[in-house]
Amino acid sequence: MGFDECYQLGNVVKTHGLRGEVVIFLDVDHPELYQEMESVLVDMNGKLVPFFIEYLQFNGDRAITAFEDIENIDDAKQLVGKNLFLPLKSLPELPDSGYYFHQLVDMDFYNGDQLLGKVTGVYEMPTNHLICVDHNGAEVLVPAEDEIVKEVDLSNKIIKAELPEGLLDIYLDNSES
Repeated sequence: MGFDECYQLGNVVKTHGLRGEVVIFLDVDHPELYQEMESVLVDMNGKLVPFFIEYLQFNGDRAITAFEDIENIDDAKQLVGKNLFLPLKSLPELPDSGYYFHQLVDMDFYNGDQLLGKVTGVYEMPTNHLICVDHNGAEVLVPAEDEIVKEVDLSNKIIKAELPEGLLDIYLDNSES
């Protein structure tokens, strides 16, 4: 399984105790949905290696975790800083109007009836998320807010938005400099 078939779940933050346990950070909206997880894929020098979970003890978006065959602190230290992945097919189901940010990439982005361009990515910032749109070679960042993004049509790969007045002009003026 390759990285393109997976999503990043989080990462290993630090060791915990002397028996090989680690603390993992789950970079997800609802960590509690992952309590029954049986395994994760760990990025070990560019390769996804499966690690089977003995147990998870959750505390918010972090969990103390014991992996099979990791029995001491020296083994656990090898995992610190490593990213954790799961197959895309394991993503929890969302309500009909819900979507994951990775699903927005390559969608057509419209401001009203005007096609601005293709979504190239989504930046997850602490205060808000930004949809990155390639508009004739210029990068336009659009806040992923309900007041702006009016409709996401996954089946037709279309996003309809109403940009605040002047937002597009800021990016166009900067690209001409």
